[in-house]
Amino acid sequence: MLRIGLTGGIGSGKSTVAALLVERGAHLVDADQIAREVVEPGTPGLAAVVEAFGPQVLTPQGALDRPALAAVVFADPQQRARLDAVVHPLVRARAAELVAAAPPDAVVVQDVPLLVETGQAGTFDLVVVVQAPLDVRLARLAERGTPEADARARIAGQATDEERAAVADVVLTNAGSRAELAAQVDRFWGDRVAPLR
Repeated sequence: MLRIGLTGGIGSGKSTVAALLVERGAHLVDADQIAREVVEPGTPGLAAVVEAFGPQVLTPQGALDRPALAAVVFADPQQRARLDAVVHPLVRARAAELVAAAPPDAVVVQDVPLLVETGQAGTFDLVVVVQAPLDVRLARLAERGTPEADARARIAGQATDEERAAVADVVLTNAGSRAELAAQVDRFWGDRVAPLR
């Protein structure tokens, strides 16, 4: 099994790279998707979040109110650390289950937005970092409906491009078209993945 850690800042295009790698045969383990799964209604994860932050982080239907929770944690590093202490162990445990279920000869790509921040770079055979200029990232986030102040706060709360590059085996730059990005992914797959399979 070849384990690849994929990371990049919000709005960098990491999800696009993940999709391109899946098209080439990789098995994807998506930490963001798992993070949503472990706090679904009725899960121990959601109960722990409510215990830590109170019932005001729930919707009237009993689901996690993500905007309400974000308003609490993105403004306060201590609150964010509190949330991370609840959610990260659950995400890692579920990710480990999914990796273990992959075929022994699989190329497993773990999409981990906070790979650098959580010190996981050393757990992968290869680390791929996706980068894009700040103005491009802000424009992408605006298209998703994220106000600029919120986007800048989230970017500021993540590792810098330099910190990510320091742990990267490969840096993909996503400032142009999807075709240009796909060409970089093809080179990476041919030069770095294929020889290790």
